[in-house]
Amino acid sequence: MRDWFQQSIIATGRLPLFCYFVMLIAAFIATRINVRLIRAKIGWFRNINVGEMHIHHVVFGVVLMLVGGVTLIVSPSSQAGTAVAASVFGVGSALVLDEFALILHLHDVYWEEEGRTSVDAVFIAVAVTGLLLIGLRPLTWNYGTPVNPAALIVANLALAVVTLLKGKIWTGMAGLFVPPMLLVGAIRLARPGSPWARWFFAGQSPRKMAKAIHREERWRRPAIRAKIAFQEFLSGRHDLPSTRRGRRHT
Repeated sequence: MRDWFQQSIIATGRLPLFCYFVMLIAAFIATRINVRLIRAKIGWFRNINVGEMHIHHVVFGVVLMLVGGVTLIVSPSSQAGTAVAASVFGVGSALVLDEFALILHLHDVYWEEEGRTSVDAVFIAVAVTGLLLIGLRPLTWNYGTPVNPAALIVANLALAVVTLLKGKIWTGMAGLFVPPMLLVGAIRLARPGSPWARWFFAGQSPRKMAKAIHREERWRRPAIRAKIAFQEFLSGRHDLPSTRRGRRHT
């Protein structure tokens, strides 16, 4: 294990990324344990309040990201110092992403259904960082083909946009690192609730919409239920009634 760590992480200059990856996961798990204990009113675990104002942990996350980010910019180029700064940045990232839904909705939806967006954001960050850690790079152009690298990058980005518009977030993100996935995602049928389906299926192609809904119910729903079950095991149940329904932005 020591030899692998030396050769694969330290020798390749990935120690800061490894520290960020580990601290992102560890801080997220620690945060979720803490908020679940607060919710259950166990022991001395309580929310942080200043008067009547509740201080969300995203505030501390922003501060830590600033400290870690500025340190990464101004610190010497030693790998050890950079690793420490990356660790601080990883903790801050976990705290911010854990309340990503609050930032997205500008409303405290932490334990509501919309709050699952925060867990999805953390999972995506962990997945992307893990792919970087094993040596994959997004939008690489080393395909061994005579095609202009810039043209390949533009083509990959176009396929990624189409894949994301079809509602295939995970395929689109992973496809940036494994381009053939983008081709599959762009060709296959869009998810029924995606922008692509609204633009090109609804009212124009009822047959495709019906087919998309059938695939969603038969194949994707079970996978989503399994994902939600795992998320709730890890992060707690998002079971409060939504307070977003019926609200309007002004």
